[in-house]
Amino acid sequence: MYIPEAHRWDEPATALEMIEAHPLGAWVSHKAGGAATPSDDGLAAHHLPFHLDRSRGPWGTLIGHVARANPVWRGLPRLDPEAPSPHDGRASLVMFQGPQAYISPSWYPGSRAHGRVVPTWNYAAVHVHGRARAVEDPAWLLRMLQQLTERQESASTQPWSIKDAPADYIDAMLRAIVGIEIPIERIEAKFKASQDEALEDRQGTVAGLQAQGDEQALAVASMVRQAIRRQTPPAR
Repeated sequence: MYIPEAHRWDEPATALEMIEAHPLGAWVSHKAGGAATPSDDGLAAHHLPFHLDRSRGPWGTLIGHVARANPVWRGLPRLDPEAPSPHDGRASLVMFQGPQAYISPSWYPGSRAHGRVVPTWNYAAVHVHGRARAVEDPAWLLRMLQQLTERQESASTQPWSIKDAPADYIDAMLRAIVGIEIPIERIEAKFKASQDEALEDRQGTVAGLQAQGDEQALAVASMVRQAIRRQTPPAR
């Protein structure tokens, strides 16, 4: 990912928080079977909700699942839950998209002062690199589903639990999926939050986004304010 220095975010904790807040990842890897055909670039892309297990590895491990009918898992090394190897797996990239919003130059004081401004787009993106493995162990699959569900149900006043479904139904569902595990080897985080604009124009961006008032706009406004605080030296 191209990341200008102003937009680079070298705080892994913030990147991990964004993954947890936006868990639907775009997983890209090479297809099993080798060379691409003229009509096929040899890449496979899938959108999966991931649970980030922070307890495993320096940056954590992504876990999720695909339908057993999905061929993406075929050819992946099988994970032995009792003796996992960090070196096995298919090279993979998982992209997580955070808040994003169009930025209008009409919000910039500079637009009225000199006119040398153009629109842009602010956004947050985290790219995770690792090696994917398949997991078919029923106990692992059940734990993975419990973790995914509990994370997403945690804000509910009446959270649903896997135990609320009949056991034989859950067993059938488990037989229809295959687990995916990607230990994180490298993280790239880009937070494009108007860092390379004049301070007055950045403040105008915050005001413009807040006036829009929708969830995405307010989240990006918060990003811009956070970037301003990071780049503003403390008063003496």
